[in-house]
Amino acid sequence: MVPVSEIIPKKIFWTGGPFFVNLYFNVDNHNIVIRVATTADKVYSKTITDEMAASAAARGTGIATRTPDYIEQKIDEGKAVIAITDQNEWVGFCYIETWSHGEYVANSGLIVAPAFRKSGVAKSIKQKIFNLSREKYPEAKIFGLTTGLAVMKINSDLGYEPVTYSELSQDEAFWAGCKSCVNYEILMSKDRKNCMCTAMLYDPKDHYEPEETKKYFNENVKGFERLLRFKQWKLLRPFLKKDKSGAGKPKSFFAHLFHF
Repeated sequence: MVPVSEIIPKKIFWTGGPFFVNLYFNVDNHNIVIRVATTADKVYSKTITDEMAASAAARGTGIATRTPDYIEQKIDEGKAVIAITDQNEWVGFCYIETWSHGEYVANSGLIVAPAFRKSGVAKSIKQKIFNLSREKYPEAKIFGLTTGLAVMKINSDLGYEPVTYSELSQDEAFWAGCKSCVNYEILMSKDRKNCMCTAMLYDPKDHYEPEETKKYFNENVKGFERLLRFKQWKLLRPFLKKDKSGAGKPKSFFAHLFHF
């Protein structure tokens, strides 16, 4: 796999409005296009949902499960972005969700095939779905929930800033989407004010410039990393099962921190 610095943009061309640009890359001898998904892309729906579930299980973190039918619905609505190779190999995917009558928008379900991770594809997909969201819902607040530092960095590069859960949509339909997440019990125990995920928001009417949020993240990345680890320890601790040794005590902080 080639590093991000060696990704070669092959071609960029306009296909409509100011945000509808197809991006072509060459990554590790694979030509990849990142574009708005079309009806023909429904053939990848099962592959996408299977990879979402496998990725969540491998990381040991929560993710709201989605069905192939749900993915296909997003494609039909024109609210999905897909990345594929010129050999029709699926590379990545992301979709738009809306709440509170379009006041809030989330770019959800970001997933990249294992062979193409750490190549810069995820960042390009996020940029594409962010642009699509701005085109379709120019007045909406765009937010995201993530347990990963890498996604936090991508969001910061786009102009998102960390916020409290109170600044997110309070639409019951949004919170209902968390029910299939393994951390839902934690969320409810905190009265929906905190959970394993970190909330980030882009408000088109009141926001910092991407250069500012990017700089802020880079200057505080160690602090964010410690925060994620602390949340993992603090919030999971009451739900830890007893040690198999029968001692009945949760693992120590350092054991949790370093995955002993």
